[in-house]
Amino acid sequence: MKKSIIQVYEIQDPREAEAMVGLGVDHVGSVVLSEAEWKVPAVKEAVAVVRNAGAKSSLIPLFSTLETVCRLLDYYGPDIVHFCELLPAGDGGRRYREGLVELQRGVRERFPGVAVMRSIPVPETGASDGFPVVDMAREFEPVSDYFLTDTLLMGKGAPPPEGQPVAGFVGITGKTCDWDAAAELVRTSRIPVILAGGLSPENVASAIARVRPAGVDTCTATNAEDPAGRPVRFRKDPDKVRRFVEAVRGPSF
Repeated sequence: MKKSIIQVYEIQDPREAEAMVGLGVDHVGSVVLSEAEWKVPAVKEAVAVVRNAGAKSSLIPLFSTLETVCRLLDYYGPDIVHFCELLPAGDGGRRYREGLVELQRGVRERFPGVAVMRSIPVPETGASDGFPVVDMAREFEPVSDYFLTDTLLMGKGAPPPEGQPVAGFVGITGKTCDWDAAAELVRTSRIPVILAGGLSPENVASAIARVRPAGVDTCTATNAEDPAGRPVRFRKDPDKVRRFVEAVRGPSF
């Protein structure tokens, strides 16, 4: 059986990137927060550290302008570019989704050596009935190399952009998505699916057994904590990451 990919976000520092690879992480993910200030030397150095260590770097741009994304890819040289915009469902969001499909097509044409990952929103457990996870993924499958299923906060039955931790994007909720809906996508997808959303050392083995994804992703649940016990963004807890890797691979990996 092929081993599960282990992906960890948000790594912005080269020393932390090196530590993640040393702990057994396969995909080390970083985030570019601003289109106006898209050159971040520390992140560029982190990408280079990951490459030199033999792992893969994944980069999320929190913007969707093709020309800026292409400049970013030329500057950083990641293995994977990861798009995680919130995808509105239904005909009302069709034009927006089509624009993102064209963005990915443009990236693939200009950077054929860079893999494209697309986050597919999956509502929280108990809220996914009627949400078109598989249909939405089908639109992006021809222009994607990986899917990542991440948790969509539905609020009172609707997912407003401002209702997510980062407005207009999906992810870093610390909550699990509907694993049955994610498993359906895994069963039907022609490309590898990575499961994300509230995965921790305590629940990742159960998630893998239930969903059977190609890989698993962790961010919030392996972050360091402040004195009040709240996750600190952009700072990992190495012991949590180690235990996460062991839960996926076993203590003697």
